[in-house]
Amino acid sequence: MLRKTIGLAALAAALACGTANAQQINVKIGVLTDMSSLYADNSGIGSAIAAQMAIDDYAKAHPQSKIKGSVVSADHQNKADVGTNIANQWIDVDHVDAILDVPNSGVALAISAVAAAKNKVFIGSGPASSDLTGPKCNANTVHWTYDTWMLANGTGKAIVKNGGDSWFFLTSDYAFGHALERDTAAVVTANGGKVLGAVRHPINTSDFSSFLLQAQASKAKIIGLANAGGDTINSVKQAAEFGIVQGGQKLAALLLFASDVNALGLKTAQGLTFTETWYWDLNDGSREWTKRWSAIRKDDSKVPTMNMAGVYAGVLHYLKAVDAIGKADDGKAVVAEMKKLPTDDPLFGKGTVRQDGRVLHPAYLFEVKKPEESKYKFDFYHIKATIPADQAFRPLKDGNCPLVKG
Repeated sequence: MLRKTIGLAALAAALACGTANAQQINVKIGVLTDMSSLYADNSGIGSAIAAQMAIDDYAKAHPQSKIKGSVVSADHQNKADVGTNIANQWIDVDHVDAILDVPNSGVALAISAVAAAKNKVFIGSGPASSDLTGPKCNANTVHWTYDTWMLANGTGKAIVKNGGDSWFFLTSDYAFGHALERDTAAVVTANGGKVLGAVRHPINTSDFSSFLLQAQASKAKIIGLANAGGDTINSVKQAAEFGIVQGGQKLAALLLFASDVNALGLKTAQGLTFTETWYWDLNDGSREWTKRWSAIRKDDSKVPTMNMAGVYAGVLHYLKAVDAIGKADDGKAVVAEMKKLPTDDPLFGKGTVRQDGRVLHPAYLFEVKKPEESKYKFDFYHIKATIPADQAFRPLKDGNCPLVKG
């Protein structure tokens, strides 16, 4: 009789264990990023750290959650074919449920298409092209952090209103640069300014001399840098060597990260005006998160960027949606739930995911401090203006997203 009782108890325990395992939701996050090139400091390993922090923080805040999360990461090398191959391998073989980050709009547009075709989730925190929530939008993609329309309307409009009414663009020759030039040129002309010309340069180039000389010869008041990361750093440095700013022209860094200012130094970067949606020293929540990120990063020369903050916030909201529907294997269903639920995280605060996949949160117009104005490490910015969420991003009706009805 005792033996039978023990057997029944063991069977009951096994069944209970099986039920518990059945309820567990395994979620694998893939951080597809630039680990080795011009965007490595504004995304890269810092974004992978941010994703793992989000998984750990979600588990701590929701001890009853059945989600068991893990992170994998890879370098897309700024090539769409490399990124696509990694994404397909992750989804088909490694069972990755969501892909995040993806700095480089050309790669991101390709990954967005893969996510749609295979019904997985893509949350872009690194790419800029507003086409991701415009004509190229789909039901599996969410665009966090920033986009070219936001950058153009935040920075471009402010500069034109302050007298910078003639522009020449130095543009990175791929999807991101083209979109940023297009969106900024539209803002310049809409606000009474003129575009005098543009020149396009290869991505990750080291010599900007011929491009800068063309910009200088244009006599435009503003040279708009429609590039990012290492390209922005190199073009600003070389513009200083040519004495362009001393000659009376001004540089507009249309996409600038704290990592870029860190690389340039305040002496070179001082006075640059630009738009971002997050800064490590913005508030107590950002400072506390940065302290934890830095402890994991173990490199006190590095500063977190808005791309990394977007990965963290995006993973948190994604996990909340997976928890709500009880599964991660249906990407469209997860994204639909992300759009239903309000966003609320310690870095971007409260917001929403719009019908076209655009995440709405405030943006900030910053100016880089002079060296003598900086009081402590990474104290880089003055806040010039706060742009409310309902004004920071393109109106839904203007995006031509096929998901938007009416």
